[in-house]
Amino acid sequence: MAKTLFDKIWDAHVVKDIDSTRQVIYIDRHFIHEVTSPQAFSGLRNRGIELFRTKQTTATADHNVPTLNQHLPIKDPLSRSQVDTLTENCKEFGVNLYHLGHELQGIVHVIGPELGITRPGMTIVCGDSHTSTHGAFGNIAFGIGTSQVEQVFASQCLILSKPKTMRITVDGILQDGVSAKDVILYIISKLTAAGGTGYFVEYAGSTISSMSMEERMTVCNMSIEMGARGGMIAPDETTFEYIKDRKFAPKDKEYKQALQQWKTLYSDHGASFDQEYTFDAADIGPMLTYGTNPGMGIQVNEQIPNISEYLDPKQLTKSLDYMGLQQGQLLEGQEIQHVFIGSCTNARIEDLRKVANFVQGKQKADHVQAWIVPGSKQVEKQAKEEGLDTVFADAGFQLREPGCSACLGMNEDKVPAGDYCISTSNRNFEGRQGPGARTILASPLSAAAAAIEGKIVDVRKYMN
Repeated sequence: MAKTLFDKIWDAHVVKDIDSTRQVIYIDRHFIHEVTSPQAFSGLRNRGIELFRTKQTTATADHNVPTLNQHLPIKDPLSRSQVDTLTENCKEFGVNLYHLGHELQGIVHVIGPELGITRPGMTIVCGDSHTSTHGAFGNIAFGIGTSQVEQVFASQCLILSKPKTMRITVDGILQDGVSAKDVILYIISKLTAAGGTGYFVEYAGSTISSMSMEERMTVCNMSIEMGARGGMIAPDETTFEYIKDRKFAPKDKEYKQALQQWKTLYSDHGASFDQEYTFDAADIGPMLTYGTNPGMGIQVNEQIPNISEYLDPKQLTKSLDYMGLQQGQLLEGQEIQHVFIGSCTNARIEDLRKVANFVQGKQKADHVQAWIVPGSKQVEKQAKEEGLDTVFADAGFQLREPGCSACLGMNEDKVPAGDYCISTSNRNFEGRQGPGARTILASPLSAAAAAIEGKIVDVRKYMN
């Protein structure tokens, strides 16, 4: 019988059936960080249990770390405590940790792929919702809660109910100035923030297959922002070339053997999905969010919906009040005060190269504070080796040190209340970037253009 990619990987990881709806699933790789692991480690300690498979657990510090002066002690007491606790727990239980200051430290969903730890056909979990990023390599990757983190620590398995499957196909060529971030924001705007609930999504089509691995990671990263359990893309030559020669990737004979297995990872012709959607790349323009969830998105030349015509008028009214925006308003021309280019969605070297290429020879608006936060120490190092740091400095952008930074208000990098921030991160919830902060999600190119002009603009006017 024809199988989907999801079914192939799921079935290969079933340890046993619990009942008619639940199965024990083996987990190949467990990523952890300082936020969701402390209680799980305490649970093991209280039960007198060892961590079952330390070699399949990888830790890094990312959420609470500062992005300036990382060689100094962390100023915020809570953040310092969480990072120190991770260090102590990893030492006690024998977990490999890329601590603050380590040459391989970075955002958990950036370092896994760049180090070759993330490979096709795996089950991957982390106590972080954006674990779906790793699905770009043809994996079942998803976020888990603290109690499940403890389950994986103790058994390297999880008890799960199998989700339904969805395929989203995007065909055609994107307009100049339109990126993978615009594609996923467009899809979420069409399906809503709950449109993928109960599903695991496979992305397909010529638009997707023409994307780089960095772009595919951006798409899969935001799958959960439409309620999906995760997102995935079948591996191909682009995937295989990305993995080859990375630090922890298989080498020589082992690589050739792995490659044979990886090439079987695709949805069979005739495989059945529980839901399917198809989109035309030509219909997608630069996207922006106007509300307080990622599903509230429009193209830069479209108007904010009218409250009377919106599916949930109360939600739209509340969101617009928080955002200080009006129904029927165009976002183009809206003044902004902050630009944040970073997060596990858009903080890879390719993202930084695109921004550097755009801002070279330009200067940001005086009233805008523009931060570029690399996703890892390796990205930071590469950016400097390529001279991108000089380009950013000349344009008035600040290149900071790696971390989750202003994606979320768990560290020192917060947006002041009432200020607008064009952000390349993944969530625009109320207070996500700090109490009262107003977040507008966008692509790196749209964010860079807004920094230059001091207001939201259609980046396509700069193309060619």
